[in-house]
Amino acid sequence: MKRLVFAVAASFLAVAAFAQGTAAPAATSAANMRIGVINVERLVQESALGKEAFNRVKKLNDQKKDEADKLSKELRDMEQKLADQGSALADDKREALQKTYQEKAIAFKRFQDDANRDLETAQKKELGELEKRVFPIINQVGKERGFTLIFNKFQSGLVFADDSVDITDDVLKVFNTTVAVPATKPAEGAAAKSAAPAAKSAPAPAPTKKP
Repeated sequence: MKRLVFAVAASFLAVAAFAQGTAAPAATSAANMRIGVINVERLVQESALGKEAFNRVKKLNDQKKDEADKLSKELRDMEQKLADQGSALADDKREALQKTYQEKAIAFKRFQDDANRDLETAQKKELGELEKRVFPIINQVGKERGFTLIFNKFQSGLVFADDSVDITDDVLKVFNTTVAVPATKPAEGAAAKSAAPAAKSAPAPAPTKKP
């Protein structure tokens, strides 16, 4: 039985080729061009938002894998039952068991296809959101440091780039200290919620006796 295998990290990073390059001013001469590179994989792996996105995809992957393992075990158990008891079963019971096995095998294959499609959709969604947030930072850092072009270090056909033109650290620093900061707000809401039950837990006044 073909097992359901998800390579989350590899596929997540492989799709993360969204920073192929920023637009260059038309009037810039070749002699005055300053070219930079950025390691997009590091943005996904090391940025706060990238880690959150990866963890969400990994959580979905783990859920699908658990379901796949359960379905696969059911099929293996049925295979074993057919092998051990098939010849001893009455014809109608053996045929019914074989039919059930075939139906479960078809359902398992359908589950694999749906799970892979769901995972791919989740990856694209997360990377799309990450792209919307990181592109302005790349443009900001590129303009501040006077770069004409910025290329994705490993997805643009680049053969060599000096470390001095790698702006990954700069982008990570700005990205983590500006875009990811609002993520602390839910903690304030959680604190407010935790305070509410405390007020409700105050003892009620003792009932007064009637004269």
